[in-house]
Amino acid sequence: MRLAHAWVRPQRLESRPETDHRMPPPSPPQTAPQTPAAPAPAAAIGARLVCCLGLSQLLAWGAMHYLIAVFAQPITAELGWSPAWVQAGFSLALLVMAASSSAVGRWIDSHGGRRAMMAGCWAGALGCAVLASAQHLATYYLGWVLLGLGMRLALYDAAFAALAFLGGPATKRAMSQITLFGGFASTLFWPLGQALADALGWRGALWGYALLLLLGSALHLAIPRAAPRILGQAAAPAAPGPAPRRTAVADTWLYGLVAVLVLAMQTGVAAHFLALLRGLGWDARTAVTLSMLLGVGQFCGRAWVVAWAHRFDAIRLNLLPCSFLAGAYAVALLAGASLAGAAAFTFLYGAGNGIATITRGAMPLLLFDTAHYGRIVGSILRPAFVLAAAAPVAVALALERLGQAGTLALGLAACTVLLAASIALVLRHPSTTARRTMP
Repeated sequence: MRLAHAWVRPQRLESRPETDHRMPPPSPPQTAPQTPAAPAPAAAIGARLVCCLGLSQLLAWGAMHYLIAVFAQPITAELGWSPAWVQAGFSLALLVMAASSSAVGRWIDSHGGRRAMMAGCWAGALGCAVLASAQHLATYYLGWVLLGLGMRLALYDAAFAALAFLGGPATKRAMSQITLFGGFASTLFWPLGQALADALGWRGALWGYALLLLLGSALHLAIPRAAPRILGQAAAPAAPGPAPRRTAVADTWLYGLVAVLVLAMQTGVAAHFLALLRGLGWDARTAVTLSMLLGVGQFCGRAWVVAWAHRFDAIRLNLLPCSFLAGAYAVALLAGASLAGAAAFTFLYGAGNGIATITRGAMPLLLFDTAHYGRIVGSILRPAFVLAAAAPVAVALALERLGQAGTLALGLAACTVLLAASIALVLRHPSTTARRTMP
């Protein structure tokens, strides 16, 4: 039998093994060892990681991005510089974000977000310390260079790339969840910064910000050292499936236009939001009180996305914040002098801005190859950061030359273009939006 069996085996290997039932096989055929299935991408993104990233966004946005809105006036008063020179520091930081955008995206694509985001908090802390010690413009601008690098390494775009590295397309809901925390950055840090400046002076307040960023960097230890997505791709054989999406030029331009307009409004309007409210006829105290609705609107919009809107894909969902932003400017033009109108303007702007942050991060999951999320989005955001750097100066010039009504009308026109670009993306991807809704 052993001879017969030895004679049969070659026949079975080179002919039709499924039709030869004359005798049972001696043992299961030797195949390549099967690798255990890689963990589901979403399994790497648990509640602990979402909470830690969310808290880090709250700290990073409050201590870096919103710094200029709180401390520009006391810096100008003490050092005697013109407001334009002081505001130029924030524009310089945005230019640094643009210059480093692609490199940061490639770093996160290759190694994940753990080290990158920790380095961002360290750079931001050093930048705050340099600003706190500044006596000359050169030192002041050096601090903003460090803050620009820190913001690119630690804010939403880095966090979104870190999540995409871990979970691929299955990360839209996690992106939405971490923005819930960041939505309260202005609500918390504007009064906190003012209180610290009143108690310690603006220099002491900046030293406090530096300490917060150093302590907050430890939150990024929750990011896994190695990404299950990358490990799974290396170990498991390639499964049959659709080829990676090829980036269409029209998609790149349309998404880039959306990103430019959203970032320009976020940076330009954030630097002058209190001035816009005062221009509607409200005193400084009332304007500060109304501005707190900005964070409330951001939170409500993002909470709605987390609770219900995750059933919709990001491309179609993006129509909602564009409509909110356009509606906010329209309400300000028509009824901003009334308390209800000013409150509606602030809340609608906050809700639109909050949801737009989510859709700006989630749309590339549908439009581009997620394996290179950081590199692709980083390259597209480079011109967006450059143009956003000019936004605070542009809004200041608009307020000076066009007045309050003209500036609001310009914002409404920009939102109309934003809405048109979003509609064009929906029309270009009807099957994508119907097929790839997120869990």
